[in-house]
Amino acid sequence: MLAAALALAAGAAWAQVDVGAASSLRTLVPAETLEQSAQQQYAQLLEQARAQRALAPEGNPQLRKLRAIAQRLIPYAAQWNPRARQWRWEINLIGSKEVNAFCMPGGKIVFYTGILNQLQLTDDEIAMVMGHEMAHALREHARERLVKTQATNIGLRLGAQLLGLGDVGTLAANLGGQLLTLKFSRSDESESDLVGLELAARAGFNPQASVTLWQKMSQASGGEGFGFLSTHPTGPDRIHELQANLPKVQKLYEQARR
Repeated sequence: MLAAALALAAGAAWAQVDVGAASSLRTLVPAETLEQSAQQQYAQLLEQARAQRALAPEGNPQLRKLRAIAQRLIPYAAQWNPRARQWRWEINLIGSKEVNAFCMPGGKIVFYTGILNQLQLTDDEIAMVMGHEMAHALREHARERLVKTQATNIGLRLGAQLLGLGDVGTLAANLGGQLLTLKFSRSDESESDLVGLELAARAGFNPQASVTLWQKMSQASGGEGFGFLSTHPTGPDRIHELQANLPKVQKLYEQARR
């Protein structure tokens, strides 16, 4: 199924939504180093969940649904980041009341049952969450955030190239634990909203679900355990922006549904 979808994506005419060029700052952190660090952190997270008997088994219906949705989204990822062709994508589900989901560099995805159950997400809404998180990884927002964080901590500036990649790369190798708590900028969020919306629309998921998703998020934002909202703030402006973006991807959705 994935091979067929990849072939379809490769043969499709590609006209991406415009989100501008990715920040050159991210190049100060080697992608390979950060992806390896993410893999280590991901493995530790899964091991902890397994020890707590919270890691969903292979036959879990919700996990199977998540993986089926991912199979539809992944074929369109490499158009946003060629490295995604080599990523070993993984999708897992952890039993927890926490309302959260994320995609780490290298394509490591986790959903918590809290976000599925408490918000009663439809398949289309799940695709919007997943597409958004994949977009953060594809646009390498974590690489950029980590550079900016370390620039503050150790006095790096745009001339940090003079220090050599090894200095920043060494820092990146030890930053896996920060990947789960990074707070992206508002521009990162807007970019991921639009890129994720396009990924989902191309995969045949209704773009309107992005609006209903964030309406649910907004209504539930006062609840406890909303880890997703700690790093993905919501509000009327975000919903209005999503509504304004719907026409940009509507034709892609219609083409996917033919």
